[in-house]
Amino acid sequence: MRAMQFVANAPIEARPLVAVERDAPEPGPGEARVRVRVCGICRTDLHVIEGDLPPVRAPLVPGHQIVGVIDRLGAGCRRFAIGDRVGVAWLRSTDGDCGYCRRGDENLCPRSRYTGYHDDGGYAEYALVPEAFAYAIPATIGDEDAAPLLCAGIIGYRAFVRSEVPRGGRLGLFGFGSSAHLTLQVARHFGCSVYVSTRGERHRRLALELGAAWAGDAQELPPVPLDGAILFAPAGELVPPALRALDRGRTLAVAGIHLSTIPPMSYAEHLFHEKRLTSVEANTRADGEALLALAASIELRPRRRLFALADANQALATLKHDGLDGTGLLVV
Repeated sequence: MRAMQFVANAPIEARPLVAVERDAPEPGPGEARVRVRVCGICRTDLHVIEGDLPPVRAPLVPGHQIVGVIDRLGAGCRRFAIGDRVGVAWLRSTDGDCGYCRRGDENLCPRSRYTGYHDDGGYAEYALVPEAFAYAIPATIGDEDAAPLLCAGIIGYRAFVRSEVPRGGRLGLFGFGSSAHLTLQVARHFGCSVYVSTRGERHRRLALELGAAWAGDAQELPPVPLDGAILFAPAGELVPPALRALDRGRTLAVAGIHLSTIPPMSYAEHLFHEKRLTSVEANTRADGEALLALAASIELRPRRRLFALADANQALATLKHDGLDGTGLLVV
């Protein structure tokens, strides 16, 4: 099979992803093999490739927003059949038995494994997934619309919930990439007015086009106190202004898996009045199922730009330098 893999961490500008021919993987017990149709690109892929996340294996095929068709099943699989269309997301497996899993917080499992990080992902013609962690894709959602939902959509949805913004409230989004442009659509569905602070005039224009009530520069505070906020940009320097923008008793959810250093903050200015700062780690399968059902009902549709699999380095470099509106997809 064709695949794009890297063997050592390096800046994406050095083109660390190399096209290779590999044997197609064989599914083990409880696993399904997926013939990949499309795979979304994500800033987490950049963090894996460039070494912002601790390296765990090499060579490695990245990619964790996979849509494809099952073409082979391992022993004991009962949930899906050959020919079923499924999605594969970042969370690949958990132990299922720790205290976090038992209480419904499987995203916090200390023995969790991740697609395109611990195990090969979707920058390839075939990928494996434990059947229990695959998602049935609603028939009304096409491949290219479904792929971004499997990380950008799910993480944005979980961050939206953790921000505790009330229906009809004022939501602030700091950074406006793939996840944020989907979260804006979700928030608008629930009657929220959305205020976007982001660098890049093109991103601000897209936010307004999608229905934002206001869009300003990354460090610019919205014109009204916020009932909830989400930080999508991996920029720790945006935490203080985002907290400052919150109304009393409201929450800022930090959605990234990696964040640069947060500068010193003032308790009185940034956290007093019972403001809350929380993080978002991965997702549960329940999050994914809820988001896919919502997407099918409200016609949640990402903006996307298509790249050939062989152009994965170029696609990720474009993402890194804020050259994408919405989501980039590798067509396999």
